[in-house]
Amino acid sequence: IGLFTLPARGQLLEDEKNTIDIVKRTKSSVVFVTNIGLVRDWFFNEEKAQRGSGSGFVWDDKGHIVTNFHVIEDGIEYTVTLPNQEQRQAKLVGKEESKDIAVLRIQGDIRGMNPPKIGISETLQVGQKVIAVGNPFGFDHTVTTGIVSALGRSIPGAGGVTIRDMIQTDASINPGNSGGPLFNSAGELIGMNTMIISPSGASSGVGFAVPVDTIAKIVPEIIRYGKVTWPALPVTALPDDYARRLRVN
Repeated sequence: IGLFTLPARGQLLEDEKNTIDIVKRTKSSVVFVTNIGLVRDWFFNEEKAQRGSGSGFVWDDKGHIVTNFHVIEDGIEYTVTLPNQEQRQAKLVGKEESKDIAVLRIQGDIRGMNPPKIGISETLQVGQKVIAVGNPFGFDHTVTTGIVSALGRSIPGAGGVTIRDMIQTDASINPGNSGGPLFNSAGELIGMNTMIISPSGASSGVGFAVPVDTIAKIVPEIIRYGKVTWPALPVTALPDDYARRLRVN
């Protein structure tokens, strides 16, 4: 029978060291997003108020921030809180509701903020370790760990549109985690935490993330065009003569 040696008091397990290392390396990548919208009071006067909040992560060195569409939905102003607690105003670059993805852009000096290394979600395996980072309930830079529970899930998204190929994880994801990054044990971005399924509204061990392969296709399109330019079949209208010749009514 093999013997299992416990680490000496004060020493860390290798898995703990791995998690701590990833948290340190990715701390400058995660931000807090606040959505400001117009609300009506009892007298039907419109005024600005916070509609919601969530998480996001740095995409590049030009100030682009990726988050969920439902985090910024119906907003007119957006505030991004950086890892050093500095607040910046952000503008909406574009969105893709069907995949629950949106891109903001902050202005000014972004030194000290680094995008995470982009991984691959196509090769993920059920049981693989994952680390979720975000701002649940407003508690900034909260870290939870778990595994990939399932792959290829289809989940109802904004407007009733089904989001396909979602990653299911048991890493705790709570309100405010939406838009935050999901990392693998190499510290690579493999998804964006998006939603939970829970009667109570709190984490119940069933969370879902948009896979990074989807994000990597859509975000550059949004940055370039302000939207996703889905491919379409070329259609050309022909003169009525063609219909008469072919006896098409």
